[in-house]
Amino acid sequence: MKRKTNRWLPVLLLTLCLTGCQKNSEPSLENQPISNSEIIALTVWGAAEDEELLRQIIDGFKAEYKDQADFAITYEPQSESKCTDALMADLENGADVFAFADDQLNTLVAAGALEPIENEETVRRENLPEAVLAASVNNTLYALPLTADNGYFLYYNKQYFSEADIKSWDQMLNIAASHDKKISMEWSSGWYVYSLFGNTGLTVGLNDDGITNYCTWNSTDGALKGTDVAQAMVDMADHAGFVSTDDTGFLQGVQDGTIIAGVNGVWNAVAVQKAWGNHYGAAKLPSYTCAGQQVQMASFSGYKLIGVNAYSKNREWATKLAEWISNEKNQELRFLLRGQGPSNINAAASEEVQKSPAITALLEQSEFSCLQRIGGNFWEPVSAFTAEILAGNPSGEDLQAQLDTMVEGITAP
Repeated sequence: MKRKTNRWLPVLLLTLCLTGCQKNSEPSLENQPISNSEIIALTVWGAAEDEELLRQIIDGFKAEYKDQADFAITYEPQSESKCTDALMADLENGADVFAFADDQLNTLVAAGALEPIENEETVRRENLPEAVLAASVNNTLYALPLTADNGYFLYYNKQYFSEADIKSWDQMLNIAASHDKKISMEWSSGWYVYSLFGNTGLTVGLNDDGITNYCTWNSTDGALKGTDVAQAMVDMADHAGFVSTDDTGFLQGVQDGTIIAGVNGVWNAVAVQKAWGNHYGAAKLPSYTCAGQQVQMASFSGYKLIGVNAYSKNREWATKLAEWISNEKNQELRFLLRGQGPSNINAAASEEVQKSPAITALLEQSEFSCLQRIGGNFWEPVSAFTAEILAGNPSGEDLQAQLDTMVEGITAP
């Protein structure tokens, strides 16, 4: 599911102007009964964690349309964050239907991998406006919204923290250290590191060319400077209560008891709740200390989308399957089995969804979040910068110089 814009955009953007020319559509399936002997072969890509869910959804699709065709539908696990890389390796023979993170949409459209959605008005009417926006390029829908939850917030174990404690990152770190425990955040990904810069007045984003970035994270002006954030990060990295770890490390720590709070997303809600039971808690991100000030942590918001390969040999059936996967009923099922927040308006308004601690936390955090639109040069410079801080600055280079190097990489053509 996350989160890294891929490297294909600069190469493929030139094809964007060609995507407006749609292929000739095949005769409508609605008016043409299909023989039971016809076999429709489709390949579906989805997250490995969604395998059980997708198999149920696919079985339902086969049952719904059993009188129109015989289906050979193959599910293959594919990371939503790396979907575009895999698809571009062999677009014409790639998956017919695939789940991907919304930050990859521009690349897929530029490559001609997606065509405009035909039932656009229905999709707009049935889904949250923010999810529709995330599935659109220049106000044209190219994919179907699937979830409205690809962001992050705070998980915490109520056995250790009160509601007052979780408002302060510093307080939580101190509590964790006093119990010889850890609070986690993944600094190897700029997706999470943004949380520390996002509400400081320091900015990062995509330029109008849709390829390159602007970034002021090394600014020496303003109430908070780049070095102020960098020093706050140095202090965090040195704290006995802090650990930087990825998704796997976070879950392992939650399950073995070494991690008692962490910044993560709804895709792990079921597992965290199972591990902590009645002590399970979720909330918006806390504030942290930066140059003597309390700064509310920010976040990137994101959405999962379902795409239909424009080169699918059975594109009309692939479209029907994509619509089936993303419909109201199956978004409700996705929430029940995987805890993922629906983009469908009716599904999102259900009592079960509204009572979910993770979804509630995500909604609270949304006030301090923004849609991720970042060029591919963002990720590696941020990871290199944080790796140096986590290692204790072995190079000895001053923080301003390190910030300058990072920003130079982020904004490179």
